[in-house]
This record gives sequence, C-alpha cells and structure tokens, in this order.
Amino acid sequence: MHIIVTGGLGHIGSHLILQLIKKNKNYKITVFDSLLTNRYATLFMFAKYKNIKFIEKDLSKSNIDTYVKNTNLVIHLAAITDAQSSILIPEKIENNNLQTTKNITKSCAKYKKNLIFISSTSIYGTQNYIVDEDCKKSELKPQSPYAYFKLKEENIIKNNFKKNKHRGVILRFGTIYGYSIGMRFHTAVNKFCWQLYQKQPISIWKTAMKQKRPYLSLKDASSAIIFIITNKIYDNQIYNIVSQNSTVETILRILKSYDKKIKYKFVNNKIMNQLSFEVSPKKFINKGFVFKGNMKKEIFKTLKNLQKFS
Repeated sequence: MHIIVTGGLGHIGSHLILQLIKKNKNYKITVFDSLLTNRYATLFMFAKYKNIKFIEKDLSKSNIDTYVKNTNLVIHLAAITDAQSSILIPEKIENNNLQTTKNITKSCAKYKKNLIFISSTSIYGTQNYIVDEDCKKSELKPQSPYAYFKLKEENIIKNNFKKNKHRGVILRFGTIYGYSIGMRFHTAVNKFCWQLYQKQPISIWKTAMKQKRPYLSLKDASSAIIFIITNKIYDNQIYNIVSQNSTVETILRILKSYDKKIKYKFVNNKIMNQLSFEVSPKKFINKGFVFKGNMKKEIFKTLKNLQKFS
C-alpha cells in the first residue's frame, strides 16, 4: 500500500508515520512538507527507513497529480496550524491552507483516491452544550482565520465527495497534546509544558481557567487514522476525534503534581477569550474505536524529555 502524508514532518505526522511503519512494514510512504517550520530533525529521523520518501514541496503552489495517481491514500495534514497567530495573517492562511486543500482534493477526485482530511474542533466555536457532528450549520462558529478556513476546506471536500466517486473521511481533531520529534509548543498543553520547563509562569487567558475545551492525545490521533485505514472507513463522513474535554484548571492540577512550585499569570488574547465548548466523539466510538489517551502520562512524558536538557 502506498500512502501520501502531507505535512508529514510536523507534530502529528512525525508520530503517525512511525506508527504506520510499525503497523505494516510493507507500507510505502511519500512525505510532502514545505519545511515552512524547519522540522529538519524529523527528516533525519526518517532517513533510516527505505520505504519512506521525502519531497520538499509547497502544495499550495504545486500540482501533485503524478504522485496521487500512483498512490492508494492521501492523509492531508499540511497546514499552518497556529490558530492564535492566524488572526494576524488571514491572507496567508487562505493562500496556504485553503489552496493546498483545493489542490489535493482536486487530484484525489481526478484519480478516485481515498482522502483522510484533518480538520479541527475549533470550527465549533463557543457552545452552551456538548456538540456533535450533526449540529446545525448556524452552530458552527469559528473564531479564528485558521478555524474559518478549516470549515471552508471541509465544505470543498464534502462537495467533491458528492460530485465525484472518490471516497474519504473528515476528522475534526481536538487540540493536540503529546510528545513527538516534530512537535511544536503553540497549543495549550504543550505550551504549558514548555513554560514549566523554562521555569516561566504559565500564561492563561483571563477567562479560560474553568472553560472546557476538547483535547486529543497524539497517540489517539495516530491510532484513529490507522483504525480508519485498517477498517477502510472511507464513508464520506465527519468524525470528532477527541480524547477528553478538559478545563485549564484540570491541566494545571496535573502540572502541579509534576512540580508543586508552578506559577501562572493571566493574559489577554484577541480571540477565544470567551471560548468554552465540549465536543462529543460518540460517533467515532460507535464505529468501534477506543480512546486511550492519558493527559497526565503524556504531560509527564513531554516534561521528562524536556528535562533531559536541564
């Protein structure tokens, strides 16, 4: 089986690809990445695997028909993912994320190839109750350019699923946490781990302490994708992929169990100050998947790996 992974050097991709190889040593994987965030460390990690091929390419400006034609599946991870910073660069998010998805979707439709698209639970925005994939369109309230264009990308893919005979699935990932070679530290849990390691006060949005947000273990993220591949769940559906809904207060409690001297400070933020919502993953659980993510274990693993440099 030949698999294309876009954005494969990143936080999720660097973990996923190794899990794919572990699952089946016969998988041939072509990794596309623009190296926009300079994740060269991941590239060197992949070098020892003969069945992993790397191609540096900006997919927002490239035609990849030749590659898609000869593959079985495309896992589309490539994107600028920092929701907080996206408010400053909406045009860049549109030109990169939206255009990349248009190009990939067009190629998959042309050659009838399966597509796994990674979207985000951030498209739900503020909600007063637990939301699922069947909520009304009016209830989708993206509060950042990143989330806004994720929703537009979903609609592009869904329309292509209807018009063409290619198959796929859309996965709305919660906020990722967990250790990987290609990880970054702009998302909440990882950012908190980095600040603790640097002996800095944990920066928390002023209204966020008791707000709930959907989070996703990196292990669950990779396992969910592999579960879809193994069971061939290309049913053109949308699934929420969420390990748990947690408050910042809960995350701080875990950090305090690692280091009792932890300090925090409240900060302002241009977006998400009123953002609180819970997301249900029951639809995917009903397919037979079991979420096993453990936030405490993943936080401790990240901190222990960082502490090696102290």
